[in-house]
Amino acid sequence: MRDTTSIAKSDDETIVLRGISIPLASDVGGAFIADCSRNRERLVSDSQICEKYGLTFNAWAEIAQNKAVRLAVNAEHERRIRNGDAAKEAAAKLFAEAPEVLGKILHSEQASPRHRIEAARELRATANTGAERTGDAGDRVVITINLGADQKLTFDKSVAPLTPDEAKENLDAE
Repeated sequence: MRDTTSIAKSDDETIVLRGISIPLASDVGGAFIADCSRNRERLVSDSQICEKYGLTFNAWAEIAQNKAVRLAVNAEHERRIRNGDAAKEAAAKLFAEAPEVLGKILHSEQASPRHRIEAARELRATANTGAERTGDAGDRVVITINLGADQKLTFDKSVAPLTPDEAKENLDAE
């Protein structure tokens, strides 16, 4: 007896993309189903799907009526909801708009100075310029060897690469 909920994995269910019959269970078919799920989540538009897969709007409407595709898209949508992919991609799409909004706040003469400063801070953090990190905050490695009888050897060294002067001093010391 065939399980109807696993129709997306069936080899006999196909769609026609760019004039080629593609099984839904193939890599291309799976990518198409994933993109259709993103379309359902309003992350990708109908025109983007049509452009990517070379579909006319009539062909797109016909594919949307295909029961096997609808079942596969529903299953993919549920999977994406359960594992958090849908939320992550939606958040990333919204986050991509944040710099533009922050830029408007930063340049707005009507915004309070406090809001403008906060917008600048968020933009700097988003740009990841590293302005918050000072030169003194380099990573360090500390190794302590307990020799017993209250004797310890401690090595406290910087992880940062040596400057040319430090490297020359180390060579001269050897």
